Amino acid sequence: MGVSLKSAALRVVVTTAFLLPAGSSWAEISIDELIRDARIVEGPVAMRDLPHWNGAHKLIISRVGDEVDAVRMLLPDAEFVIVNSEAEAIEHAGDVDAIIGLCSERLLAAAKSAVWVQIFSSGAERCVDVPAVASGQVVLTNMQKMSAPVIGEHAVAMTLALARRLPEYAKGMKHGAWMRSAEASAAMFPVSGRTMLVIGLGGIGTEAAERAAALGMRVIGTRNSSREGPSFVDYVGLSDELLELVGQADVIVNALPLTNATRHLLDTEFFAATKKGALFINVGRGATVDTDALTDAIRNGQISGAGLDVTDPEPLPANHPLWQFDNVIITPHVASRGGERERHFVLLKENLRRYATGERLLNVVDPERGY
Repeated sequence: MGVSLKSAALRVVVTTAFLLPAGSSWAEISIDELIRDARIVEGPVAMRDLPHWNGAHKLIISRVGDEVDAVRMLLPDAEFVIVNSEAEAIEHAGDVDAIIGLCSERLLAAAKSAVWVQIFSSGAERCVDVPAVASGQVVLTNMQKMSAPVIGEHAVAMTLALARRLPEYAKGMKHGAWMRSAEASAAMFPVSGRTMLVIGLGGIGTEAAERAAALGMRVIGTRNSSREGPSFVDYVGLSDELLELVGQADVIVNALPLTNATRHLLDTEFFAATKKGALFINVGRGATVDTDALTDAIRNGQISGAGLDVTDPEPLPANHPLWQFDNVIITPHVASRGGERERHFVLLKENLRRYATGERLLNVVDPERGY
């Protein structure tokens, strides 16, 4: 039998980490708009149909911070206990039904009655191998597609900066260098009419592809599941076509999730197959790329420039050669910042409602696929 939010006896454990910027509102977009615009899908099974689901009686919620009042309005009968660490959450985990914002083997081992975990990241690689999740005992949901628009913008911003050789000019500013020689600008090129390959045509990849197409680029992509794609993508290939397609690309955008199949997928063979002088952008996961192979490809000119929001390892050591290249932009895994963070809370609010009433959750992660 379903349980309404109003009648559910909820005890919510909250950490003080901050999720939304001050002054933002989680009511600016409706859940219907979010589902439509982000193309969010429901999970395959209603929570009430799971053998261990027993309604919403006690939940651990992390990373809510100043939005505690908003959660309290959503759950008027809830008792809130604020904790400041995973260790403190473990103390309260013995009889929880769900955990929001935290996932680890230690925590889930302590939370033996938990049936749902919601994480605030898109990448689920740190959680899918936790035994309770991998076995299907616990349903895992993530924030896939919630930050995709701004990450797509970040990928295109890096592309334009590299195509116009802005990093070299920016580095010359501290020396007062007026670098107007033909040699300095010879490597510039317009992106209109060029081809972008998006590796991983999911939420982030699709947003990057749409923006590139708007700039007049021909966009091709790969995806693991099917050849279907939006109208602004000229061709969608399967993952086994990657080495063939990458040779067509002037700009390569990596938006892959990290799974056993994608770890170090972009290796020496991959970079050898790229078009000479292509740009490489990574807004997916750092460990999908063989860093040594990428470094060599930049050093020998096979890759003429790279924009990296993620690296392997992360953070990148201060003495790593990638920091020394004039044609490389490195941002410290911040592509999702400054986006519509209220989208996270709209999704969280809806998943809390759906969980309490036993419905299908949104953004359910498939442990076998890893996303």
